[in-house]
Amino acid sequence: MTKIPVMPVQTSNDYYLTRQTEMESNVRSYPRKLPLAIAKAQGCWVTDVEGNEYLDCLAGAGTLALGHNHPAVIQAIQGVLASGLPLHTLDLTTPLKDAFSEELLSFFPKNEYCLQFCGPSGADGTEAAIKLAKTYTGRGNVISFSGGYHGMTHGSLSMTGNLNAKNAVQNLMAGVQFMPYPHEYRCPLGIGGEAGVDALTYYFENFIEDVESGVVKPAAVILEAIQGEGGVVIAPAKWLQKIREVTKKHGIVLILDEVQAGFCRSGKMFAYEHAGIDPDIVVMSKAIGGSLPLAVLAIKKEIDVWQPAGHTGTFRGNQMAMATGYASLKIMKEQNLAQNAQERGEFLIAELQKLAQTYRCIGNVRGRGLMIGIEIVDERQPQDRLGAYPADGALAAEIQKACFQHKLLLERGGRGGNVVRILCPLIITQAECEEMIKRFSQAVCDALKAVR
Repeated sequence: MTKIPVMPVQTSNDYYLTRQTEMESNVRSYPRKLPLAIAKAQGCWVTDVEGNEYLDCLAGAGTLALGHNHPAVIQAIQGVLASGLPLHTLDLTTPLKDAFSEELLSFFPKNEYCLQFCGPSGADGTEAAIKLAKTYTGRGNVISFSGGYHGMTHGSLSMTGNLNAKNAVQNLMAGVQFMPYPHEYRCPLGIGGEAGVDALTYYFENFIEDVESGVVKPAAVILEAIQGEGGVVIAPAKWLQKIREVTKKHGIVLILDEVQAGFCRSGKMFAYEHAGIDPDIVVMSKAIGGSLPLAVLAIKKEIDVWQPAGHTGTFRGNQMAMATGYASLKIMKEQNLAQNAQERGEFLIAELQKLAQTYRCIGNVRGRGLMIGIEIVDERQPQDRLGAYPADGALAAEIQKACFQHKLLLERGGRGGNVVRILCPLIITQAECEEMIKRFSQAVCDALKAVR
C-alpha cells in the first residue's frame, strides 16, 4: 500500500518554502506574505512544521466557516469513505447529493429556486451565471461595479474591478460596463453620507432608463452585497433595493456573488438578506463545501433556460464536498452560527474602533459579522474633501508582516492593499477574539516603529 507523505520530514519552514519556490510557478501568492509550512490545524489554530501556533483569522479566505478539521466535517469524510459511495459522479445523483440539495434549498424561498452544480470554484459559478443570464435574455452586456471581485478566469476577471491582474491580459470579455459602488468612507462621487448613496442610487436608475446612455440594455447586473477583496465595503440596503427594483422592471438578471460573504459570515445566511431582496441567481462557493471544493448556483426557476449540458464541469459531482457541505449547513443552523458571527463581529469592531483612537493610522473600521476591514491610512498627509486620509498600503503590509511575527494570520485587500481584513472562522470564541485584538494591537505598534 502506498504511504501518503503527510508527516513533515524536516522541521524547518525555510526548507519547504525553498522547495515550493523551486517546484511551483511564480504565480503563488500567500506564501510570500505568510511564509510558513503548515503541519496541522484545529479550529482557529494552525501549527507550522517548527511547532509554532498561529491564530488563523484568514480561514482559507473565508472557506473554513467551521474552522480547521471540525469534528462534524471529519466525521462526514469518514462516513463517505466507509460507505462505498463513489467520490466522483459527474452530475449523476446519489442519496447524499439529494440530501445536500434539499438542505441547501431550505435556505431559499420554497419552490422558487433550483440548483446548478458547477466546477468547484467560485469563478466557474460566476461564468455559469453570466452565460445563463445571456442565454435567458438574449442580450450580451453585463454591468459590474468598481471594487468588485468575481474570480480570475477570463470572463470573471473581465467583471472584476482590480486592475493588477487585468493589465497583463489583453482582449478580455467585451461588453462589461463598470459603475461606481457606494463606499461610506471613500465615496466615489466625493459627496459622502446619505446624499452620496442617494446620488449613486439615482445614477444607476437613470443610467438604465436613459435612452441615450450609450450602453444597450444589459443581460445582467452582477455584484457583491459586501465587497470582500475590494476592502470589505458594505452596500447600503436602499441602494441594493433600488437595483433589484430597476433590474426587475427592465428584465435584467440580478446576480448576487455570495462566494465570500455567504453562509452566515455577515450575521445572516446570505449578505443580501440584510436588504431583503430576492436575486435571480446566487453564486455560492467557499464555505458551501465545508472546507472542500464546491460551487453551486441557486437559480430562480423561470430563469433556468439551460439546454442539457449547456454548462458542464467534470468535478461538479464532488461527493466528499457534498458530505462536508451538508454537515456544515446542519451545524450552521443548529448552532446558530449567524448569531455567533454577529456577536463576535460586534465585539471585534468595537475593540478595533477603540484601537483607532490610539493609532490614527487606522482610518476606518467597518464590517458586518465576521467580515471586517481595517483601513490603514497615512494620517500625516492632508485629508480629502470628506475628511479621509490617503491610503497607506505600505504600512498595511508592514502590519500584516508584524501580525505574522505575532502568530496572527490575516490578509489584506482594498485599493492598494491598504485594508487589513478579518475572516475568522464562525466558531471563534470570545477568548480567541480577545487574543486576536491583543496580537493585532501589538502588531500595529511594532509596524509603526518599523516604518515611521
